[in-house]
Amino acid sequence: MPLTISTLSKTYPSGLKALDELSLEIGSGMFGLLGPNGAGKSTLMRILATLQQPDAGASLHFEGIDLLKSPTEVRKILGYLPQEFGVYPGLTAEGLLDYLAQLKGIRQRADRTRRVGEVLEMTKLYEHRKKQVSRFSGGMKQRFGIAQLLLNNPRLIIVDEPTAGLDPAERNRFLHLLRELSASRTILFSTHIVEDVRDLCTDMAILHGGRVRLHEGPERAVAHMEGRIWTLSFLPSDLEAYKALYQPLSVHYHADQWLSMRVYAPEKPAEGFVPAPPQLEDVYFRVLAES
Repeated sequence: MPLTISTLSKTYPSGLKALDELSLEIGSGMFGLLGPNGAGKSTLMRILATLQQPDAGASLHFEGIDLLKSPTEVRKILGYLPQEFGVYPGLTAEGLLDYLAQLKGIRQRADRTRRVGEVLEMTKLYEHRKKQVSRFSGGMKQRFGIAQLLLNNPRLIIVDEPTAGLDPAERNRFLHLLRELSASRTILFSTHIVEDVRDLCTDMAILHGGRVRLHEGPERAVAHMEGRIWTLSFLPSDLEAYKALYQPLSVHYHADQWLSMRVYAPEKPAEGFVPAPPQLEDVYFRVLAES
């Protein structure tokens, strides 16, 4: 059964409306949640993880469980990796996972030892089990975050901006791990990095201003822009004039000092423009511009 979100709103005491009657249905596999900073992604993640309460009138269900009325039941099947998480100084990966396993209700030492070993193997951290987590690299800490959320073998996994700050090699390891996990689970993957969704997800939504502005598979969203993306190269001195004329989706700088811009248009905008294959980044910027 999918994760269903209906009329979800959240207004903070300051008056900021982070979510505005958001509705969304998320099936099994990897679901990407794209949006700029301040779009409402982290607020949505925290509400789904039962860490915050929404405004009245919302409805949240997963596999027959009401997330708002039964938070304890949700936590039994939930794994959550926030954007930032702390670790206890001095504790090894093995020791900290054992402690967290106790908090998650794994009472028997033999069961904890077995499960801790399994999640360390799954995240390729077993050989580092005796090292202090506080001394892990950024990528290793993120994989440790996945290890801890897997302790209770969750069916719903929520990860918030997990690849921010990772080097390319660690990012690839992390995305590969999530891809493997998504085969038998529902994973909600929040990010502002378009490439992460392109490389990983079969379904996605773009949030802006607390609302869903697009809900569609990445490949299908890109296909809808076929024949509508154009590029033009020019000198930096002409940038402002071209921006005023064509409202580009994006502008790219090149090593030869030339610039190029990508424009959305049903037909060729003017002489000098050439057609370009659409990219998910074009979809993202187009949706933000429209909203």
